[in-house]
Amino acid sequence: MNANDARAADPLLSIGVFARRSRLSMKALRLYDRRGLLTPADVDPDTGYRRYRESQLAAARLIVMLRRLNMPLAHVAELVAAPGAARAELLASYWDTIERRMAGQRELMTHLTRKLQGEEGVVSLPDVREREVSEQLVLCERRRVSVEQLPSWIGAAMTRLMKAAQRYGGVSGAPFVAYHGEINEDSDGPAEACVPIDLAREDPAHQAARREPAHREAYLRLRKAQVEYPQILSAYDDVARWISTQGREQVGPPREVYFADFTSAGPNDEICDVAFPIR
Repeated sequence: MNANDARAADPLLSIGVFARRSRLSMKALRLYDRRGLLTPADVDPDTGYRRYRESQLAAARLIVMLRRLNMPLAHVAELVAAPGAARAELLASYWDTIERRMAGQRELMTHLTRKLQGEEGVVSLPDVREREVSEQLVLCERRRVSVEQLPSWIGAAMTRLMKAAQRYGGVSGAPFVAYHGEINEDSDGPAEACVPIDLAREDPAHQAARREPAHREAYLRLRKAQVEYPQILSAYDDVARWISTQGREQVGPPREVYFADFTSAGPNDEICDVAFPIR
């Protein structure tokens, strides 16, 4: 096919015709041109009049559908520019993020509804349970952090501690984060990330290691969606209330015990216990 035949098979369309056939407004087309998302095939140098190739309709219609998913333009641009095989993966990754956020927002809605209705005594989470915890040797990292910094710090601290644990035979139990003070909009803790290692590997020279005493604890098991702040506060409230109603006493800092991989877990997977040492 020569150049003339190719142009005849893929004709230029005025911006008005292209807008109607793509179901995009001319205002949107101009915006996408400025963003480099959907560039006209031809722009008149004197009038600035835009024309598009008919073959560009497929990309335009894809953009329309992605925007109906409320996908931000930056994500749309990345997906449209990707090779065909990668587009489905990018879309699946984006939608997985949306579903995780929606799951967290549902839990937040439940938390806020209970607060606003004054139904603090209504426990929608699983029943509080008890267990014995043996003495542990833990590698630890303590830090004062804000609410906004907390998730990224936990991930980074756990990565550092797990790497350090390899020198002592690896991780021997579920990592946990102990809160020695409140972390909220007005307080920065401190928090302490802890990774258990073999008791027999204790090294007095290792200043970041300490013994966590044996204790009994009350705990509440959470799904990933329930771990988001501030809805996770409901779990802390529920365990604290259970301790009070049972006539028990808290004897150590509350903690989050992570028994499953946070990154790979889905919103409804159980990953964490909110636990209080008690007697």
